[in-house]
Amino acid sequence: MVQLSNLKKSEDIHEFLVLNRMPFEERLLGVAVNVRNKIDEIHIIGNINLLDNAHHLVLLVVDQEADKVNEFAKQEGILWAKFALTLSFKLEWLRSIRRTLWEFLHYYDVLANKEEKSNECFYQETSNYNDLLDHFMNGFFISYTKYKDELIEKQQKLVNNLSAPIIPITPDVSVLPLIGTLDTNRANIIEEKVLFEVGRLRIQTLIMDLSGIAEMDNDAMQLFLKLLDGVSMMGSKLIITGLRPEIVRKMISLDVHFGTKAVTKASLQKALQDYLTVENTVSTNLMADFNAN
Repeated sequence: MVQLSNLKKSEDIHEFLVLNRMPFEERLLGVAVNVRNKIDEIHIIGNINLLDNAHHLVLLVVDQEADKVNEFAKQEGILWAKFALTLSFKLEWLRSIRRTLWEFLHYYDVLANKEEKSNECFYQETSNYNDLLDHFMNGFFISYTKYKDELIEKQQKLVNNLSAPIIPITPDVSVLPLIGTLDTNRANIIEEKVLFEVGRLRIQTLIMDLSGIAEMDNDAMQLFLKLLDGVSMMGSKLIITGLRPEIVRKMISLDVHFGTKAVTKASLQKALQDYLTVENTVSTNLMADFNAN
């Protein structure tokens, strides 16, 4: 049951809502028909108490704490984005809070009808509440979207790095194992990453293992050939290993040839044996010549 107690001024709406918290929450749950069954689930997933937060929000609104409303919206947006909570539930919940608040403002006005303030003055003042609720909604969705965008960007950077994982084996030899599907977008990412790393690490021999590539589209194949040109132009020797039969057949059908751009080996293991042995032999010979002199 809604109570007015001894409230006599419109500034006492805060205390009115505190006094009537239970009926407010009961009415809110009655309005938010889809969300009420998700309250416990949302609490478990994100440690978000919807009823406590709703009460906190309406008190900030009636106190016209604009900065605190905006900060609260930001925090809520991050939480909902972080735990991938359904936005439609949040939207229904906010609409239900707005509707319930206005119902209780009406109760307050009816129970306090002996106030000195006129209804017109009262509702002109409380219209600011609507503006603050709009600020909260805008701030929430901006915060939610920003967090999601930043998360997606971080994940994309991680994926891009994993798309071209260059592994140094010796100061001069590195391995680039590629897996999955090689499409145009990924080929562009690999080209940028590989050329950068070849220059940064001063790679003399780059072994590109394609044994994990299951599919390569036509455009990606052309970009791949351009990558070989770029690596060669930077003075690095290219070894390609693990070409699968289906990829080779596709290259033959498209009349694609590596020519002098790269040397092919049957497997990564074979390439490592050959080139690491060569490096060790060269180093041993150079050391012997140095000692002899």
